[in-house]
Amino acid sequence: MIPKTLLRSTLGLAGLSVAALALAQAPVAKTVPATAPSAADRAATGAASHGKLWVAPGTKGSPIDGSIFHAQVLLDIAGFPSGVIDGKKGMVFAKSVSGFQQAHNLPDSGLLDTATRQALLAQNRPSTIMVTLSPDQLSGPFVMPLPKKPEEQAKLPFLGYRNMLEQLAEEFHTTPDTLVALNGPDAKIGAGQTLRLPNVVAANRNYGGVKADIASWMAKLNVDSGTVQGDYVIVSKQEGVLRVMKGAAPAGSLTKDGGKGAKYKLPTDLGQGQVIAQFPVTMGSSHDPLPFGLWKATTYAFLPPFHYQPDLFWDAKDPTADDKRLPPGPNGPVGLAWLDLTKEHYGIHGTPTPETIGRAESHGCIRMSNWDVLRLSRMLKPGFKAVFTA
Repeated sequence: MIPKTLLRSTLGLAGLSVAALALAQAPVAKTVPATAPSAADRAATGAASHGKLWVAPGTKGSPIDGSIFHAQVLLDIAGFPSGVIDGKKGMVFAKSVSGFQQAHNLPDSGLLDTATRQALLAQNRPSTIMVTLSPDQLSGPFVMPLPKKPEEQAKLPFLGYRNMLEQLAEEFHTTPDTLVALNGPDAKIGAGQTLRLPNVVAANRNYGGVKADIASWMAKLNVDSGTVQGDYVIVSKQEGVLRVMKGAAPAGSLTKDGGKGAKYKLPTDLGQGQVIAQFPVTMGSSHDPLPFGLWKATTYAFLPPFHYQPDLFWDAKDPTADDKRLPPGPNGPVGLAWLDLTKEHYGIHGTPTPETIGRAESHGCIRMSNWDVLRLSRMLKPGFKAVFTA
């Protein structure tokens, strides 16, 4: 029995509104030190707006800009996502547009100009889709409230979603607040209910070579398993992006791991590849800077547990506390996948806080949304090189 924490299925929740579920989640100041508050936790900060008269998305007074929202959906499908789809401009959105422009030989302005709009609209995909929810989409098990402390999280068998709204938001690459804005606060969530959702439904769900349970997660998160394959990645600290490259990777020797606190030189060889996809990422900090150089992603781990070692976290309340083995799950510190790097303790991994990607610091690792890191795992085979540059 787990004290003060409830593991449950969808029973008893199907009659609640999307706004009620968003507001039922108490705000959390801090979770495991490697993370920040999730979109679900932060949804309560929008409580006042939920109480106002609802305005249809794309119209005056709505928090959703229809043009930006549609562009975010199309960029996501094209392999140049701008983080969570919420219909809002920002630096992450501008970088996504810029990456798409560079890859498609368009003037690189970072602005959603006419030529860029036309290139995106060639996908012929509406911005939203009406979906009648199935039991599988809302299956849980749910963990509410999600414990803040690692020692309490360690007692759980699985770090699942808090409720159906958080699960549905992740499936459609958005946030609980955005689902409320799309459907209105009185819309109901549950099996058999129909909601308007971002149109990121995966066109290809052939996850050959992946174990059935992981393929199921890829399908749940609308991870497209298309034929686009990359050869290596470039991670740019200044731009806050990970670029998937097609072509000859840097031929030099891998960077030697100097351990914690080591100084690393900027790489001079960025390979001869062309950009075929770009993802927003969170990386490094003044305490745990990005280790510049040439590394390799050796192995992939899906649904990984997390070995929480307080002495490795500069912001741990008690660095001398015992290590903890935290269970796997989408709300775990490293999310649904860990792509292990030749730099000790470093990897490319998922996160329980997709809304912070590109907007916050990490403890040195390369952090992506759960859906993006799963997609990345389909685009590159284990053993790919990773260039870390300024």
